[in-house]
Amino acid sequence: MYVLGLMSGTSADGVDAALVDFNGNLNKPIWQLLNSVSLEYPGDLKKIIIEVGQGRTLSSAQWLTLSEEITEVHFSAAKNCDPNGLARVIGCHGQTVFHRPPEISSRGASMQIIQAPLLATLLGKPVVFDFRSKDLALGGHGAPLSPLLDLALIGSANGWRGVLNLGGIANLTLIPPLFGPHRHWAALGWDCGPANTLIDFAVQRVSDGENYFDRDGLLALEGAPDFKAINRWLKEDFFQIPPPKSTGREQFGLQDLDRRLLEIASQKKTDLIATMTAFSASIIGQDLKNLYQSKGIQLVDLFVAGGGSKNPALMNEIRKQCRGVRVVRTEMIGIPVQIREAMAFALLAWWFMHNKLTTNIFTGAQRESVLGSLVRP
Repeated sequence: MYVLGLMSGTSADGVDAALVDFNGNLNKPIWQLLNSVSLEYPGDLKKIIIEVGQGRTLSSAQWLTLSEEITEVHFSAAKNCDPNGLARVIGCHGQTVFHRPPEISSRGASMQIIQAPLLATLLGKPVVFDFRSKDLALGGHGAPLSPLLDLALIGSANGWRGVLNLGGIANLTLIPPLFGPHRHWAALGWDCGPANTLIDFAVQRVSDGENYFDRDGLLALEGAPDFKAINRWLKEDFFQIPPPKSTGREQFGLQDLDRRLLEIASQKKTDLIATMTAFSASIIGQDLKNLYQSKGIQLVDLFVAGGGSKNPALMNEIRKQCRGVRVVRTEMIGIPVQIREAMAFALLAWWFMHNKLTTNIFTGAQRESVLGSLVRP
């Protein structure tokens, strides 16, 4: 079945689209990526999306306009990726503007903006959306969901495999090996903490808004990280919580950044960016070190996806933190780094159309369920 997946992540860079052909076993499908497209949000739209996630107040009319504009970009990405209308169904994540983990309140909640009926009507195709709400209602975090793709499409090998997504937030999947004492273990997955979000906000701060991100890691590569500050930060409560756990820009946003910038010894712009970059890598390193010490899990491969995988400074720091592990981008296994999450929501839509129950062991949900809601044109 041809399925189109649409995804816009925490960084709010734009919409990624993936046209995928799925066949065969629902748990281990035969798949082929037929086409992919990444479409950037217009600058003003991206600015508003980020600001509402940091507390900007909008009127009802402005919220309506925002949802329409987000939907129009999703429509354009879908048409560019699948101009001949091959897809039988669309899996659409929408744009996250707020995420509340369960430990913050009596239950978790997450808001993704998309006008699914409008999108279905524009495309003339059924749209599956709202993938997180059922998981949250069942006591889960609603995130991360992309590890489900890693299990189904990447699968096991001779040793432990990791899949790291470096979006605004870093999330990690660990897949047990085919052989050895760990072969019957369950897969693991969780949100590690900030990946690009604090780096991007820091770049915007030091450039007075002229730049959105550290292109090619050039600022970080010129700076010197403050590891004394980083080591203090790694002791914070969130980084000590065992999985399942999730987070977002609500926790690691502008206020959090401003506090950290004041704690860095050198106030050189390049040192500030280098420190935030090394912090993101150190979070991953600490999580993997803790796993080895507590469970004896040692990765053989770490496949990296997301926008942060294109940042040489961040990738260099991750390799330093993960010595002895082969760290490569997911393109090595046929999954473009920008498209992994769009493929995940294509897969979830395919599963929905087959009424497949999903046991999301990564989120802490109480029981298995069919994730998503369907709207027809």
